[in-house]
Amino acid sequence: MVSFFRGSIMNESQGKAPDDFNRCADFHGHVCPGLAIGYRAAKAGLAWLQEHRAPDEELVALVETDACGVDAVQVLTGCTFGKGNLVYKDYGKQVYTFLGRRTGKGVRVALKDGAVEMSDAHRNLMQKIREDTATEAERETFWANHRKASYDVLEKPLEDLFTVQASDTRLPGKAKIEPSVLCSVCGEPTMRSKMVEVSGRNLCRECAEKARG
Repeated sequence: MVSFFRGSIMNESQGKAPDDFNRCADFHGHVCPGLAIGYRAAKAGLAWLQEHRAPDEELVALVETDACGVDAVQVLTGCTFGKGNLVYKDYGKQVYTFLGRRTGKGVRVALKDGAVEMSDAHRNLMQKIREDTATEAERETFWANHRKASYDVLEKPLEDLFTVQASDTRLPGKAKIEPSVLCSVCGEPTMRSKMVEVSGRNLCRECAEKARG
């Protein structure tokens, strides 16, 4: 199963990004290299698993970053926090693992070192925009370069972007639906399994942190 490693993902005849990438950009709010990375990772994962977007919990995505690419993963795979099939691991790595409940198979897609680089000039412009000190001309330059870098990610051969390999990660259980109980401090309904006992009282995690604080 190697065919998805070849060829450009851009629409060469029309010179534009694919419609499903544009849907990701609409959801995310703008086009950026991080979004393009997540898009390519999700497409690779779906192709490897031979799966389509999950309407329910048929797929699970484990993401090791909370960066832009996760939005593309949600749009393309249907894995979301609300459905309980998007699992976040705070590792700070551009690594995405996709699991299929139908087959029990999994694939790990990890960004390669140096696959996507940013020039010092572009980093400086980004810092100016974050500090709200960029001129209008600098903003236009930044976004033009940002879009170009994004499309470069879309066009890059997949094997130059990622290490893609089978994963034996265990499938997590499906999302739990359970009754709520009232926190002894704030009185707000809280999922029973999320309660914490502090000094003999059942508290929500927020109140428990304050009580220990």
